[in-house]
Amino acid sequence: MKIATLVVDDEPIARHAVLRLLREDPDIALLGECGDGASAARAIREQSPDLVFLDIQMPAMTGLDVVETIGVSRMPATVFVTAYEQYAVRAFEANAVDYLVKPFGRGRFLETLRRAKTRLGAARVSAEGGEAIQQVLDALRRREGYLDRVPVRVDERVTFVDVDDIVWIKANRNVVEIHLADRVHEVRETMTSLAGRLDPRHFARVHRSAIINVRRVQSIHPWFNGHHVVTMDTGQKLRMSRYQQEAFMRLVSAKG
Repeated sequence: MKIATLVVDDEPIARHAVLRLLREDPDIALLGECGDGASAARAIREQSPDLVFLDIQMPAMTGLDVVETIGVSRMPATVFVTAYEQYAVRAFEANAVDYLVKPFGRGRFLETLRRAKTRLGAARVSAEGGEAIQQVLDALRRREGYLDRVPVRVDERVTFVDVDDIVWIKANRNVVEIHLADRVHEVRETMTSLAGRLDPRHFARVHRSAIINVRRVQSIHPWFNGHHVVTMDTGQKLRMSRYQQEAFMRLVSAKG
C-alpha cells in the first residue's frame, strides 16, 4: 500500500526539491503541495495524508500553527523542514521527531524518508508520534519570547529600536552599543544578557565583543590566521573569530 504524502513549504524551490525526490520513490503517492499554512491545514483535513513534509517558517500561518490547528493527536506522520539553528534540532532529536534542516542533501533526505516509513510501518504514529510532536511544539514555543524591539534612552525619554534595524552590536565595558545604519545607541546591559534575548536564527556572535544581524551581511572574506572579515550592508567591516566561523557559516547557509 502506498504512502499518501503532502508537501508544505512557502518557498517554491525548496518545495519542488522535496517533490522531486519523493517522485523517485515507488512507495510514495503524492497528494499535492501547499505553499502556505492555511491551505496545508485544509489539505490535511480533507485528504488525510499518511505523511506530511511541513516547513516551520512560513508567513501568516507557520508550520507550528498548522499542527495546533489540526491538533497534535490528528496530525499524520510529520517530517519538519526547518532552517532553525541548533536549539530546535536538539528538540527534534530529543523527541525522536523526523526533521530536515535546510539546505539538505539527497542522502540526508533519503535517510529521513526511510525513518518515516519505518514509523508508519510500526503503526506507532498516533500515540508515541503525537506525544513527541507535542513535546517539540512546547519546546519551540518556549523559545519565541525573543525581542522584537529594544528600549533605548534618547535624551530624557525612552524609545524603541526594531531588532530588524540593528546592523551590529558592540560590547563596551558595562554597556552595549547598538549600531543602526545612521546612529548608535548605548544600552546598559551585558553582551551575554542581550544575546540571550535575541533570536539566534537572525543574530550571531562573530567575536567576543560583536554580534551581527545575519540578514544585514553583505559579504564574507578570508583574512589571516583562520579569521574572516564580515562586511555589513552599511559598509562596516567586522573581524570574525575563527572559533565562531563554523556556527556562523552554518547559520548563513540555512538562510540560503
